Amino acid sequence: MNDAIRPQPGIMDIALYQGGKAHVSGVANVVKLSSNENPFGPSDKAKEAFAKSVHQLHRYPSTDHAALRQAIAETHRLDAGRIICGVGSDEIIHFLCQAYAGPGDEVLYTEHGFLMYKISAMAAGATPVEVAERERTTDVDALLAACTERTKLVFIANPNNPTGTMISAGEVARLARGLPPQAILVLDGAYAEYVEGFDAGLSLVEAMPNVVMTRTFSKIYGLGGLRIGWGYGPQAIIDVLNRIRGPFNLSNTQLETAEAAVRDQDYVAKCRAENARLRHWLAEALAEVGVPSDTSMANFVLARFASTEEAEACDDYLQGQGLIVRRVASYNLPHCLRITVGDEASCRRIAYAVGQFKGLK
Repeated sequence: MNDAIRPQPGIMDIALYQGGKAHVSGVANVVKLSSNENPFGPSDKAKEAFAKSVHQLHRYPSTDHAALRQAIAETHRLDAGRIICGVGSDEIIHFLCQAYAGPGDEVLYTEHGFLMYKISAMAAGATPVEVAERERTTDVDALLAACTERTKLVFIANPNNPTGTMISAGEVARLARGLPPQAILVLDGAYAEYVEGFDAGLSLVEAMPNVVMTRTFSKIYGLGGLRIGWGYGPQAIIDVLNRIRGPFNLSNTQLETAEAAVRDQDYVAKCRAENARLRHWLAEALAEVGVPSDTSMANFVLARFASTEEAEACDDYLQGQGLIVRRVASYNLPHCLRITVGDEASCRRIAYAVGQFKGLK
């Protein structure tokens, strides 16, 4: 190796992101409940748009994403000119760090927050700052106390992953108003559609010059395999992000499928209602066998065990039964397992298996 060829500072300190497992060695026909995917998949209208897109595979996509941005704007009553689209909301997060944080700057995130906040900050050469939560819930006072003159970005997911908890609109607004003038508040709304009547902070984005929101098509829309996300913010910030966005970062297939998906809000409502029903059932079933969880507002339950050893033993047992959930030690929750809310059969199977595990002890 040539020692003179070195990456930028911070790059080699990044631990590789590990997605949810999809396979168990020696076990066929597993049930994957590790990545918070919609068990019902995308809507029929999205599937039709995907199929039709095959006829445009030889064509370059639009550089401005105008049709998708207009569909998002009409659905959520937004200004299409202030929407940016990316390869999942991950890319929007990366753009924000690349554009607004660098060496000597700090990026704040909560102790159980999404790992990409830290990774994107380090990739930009900035210093990630982990801020304590209160009972697995974002603590606004702790975030404000952690801010300094070096703070450039503050990330919170609401609802949060992997905890499923969320804070009120009033608390989010208090956080936005209390940040130092050079800091941007980023509201990660990946799971916002699972909360009935929730605007994910859109009204705050409209009212404040320092708030940006990110969203994704990977969760309730069932398009995780296509990698499509979007962001909304002040015009000046969106203009900056578009300067570093690749001109063809989304394909025709991604754009057309996402446009059909966002226009099918009846399907979104159906998925939200079914998720809420099964989430409540699963949380209650787990509690009955001695596995508590906080009230989740997303499409997963964070199951808490008495110790790291018990959580890992339960995970090992579940894998043996062909059930894959997510260990969350990397999120500072080693005694917990994150369980995606699947379809009814999956929920009943996971609840039964956890009950069997507890009974074996």
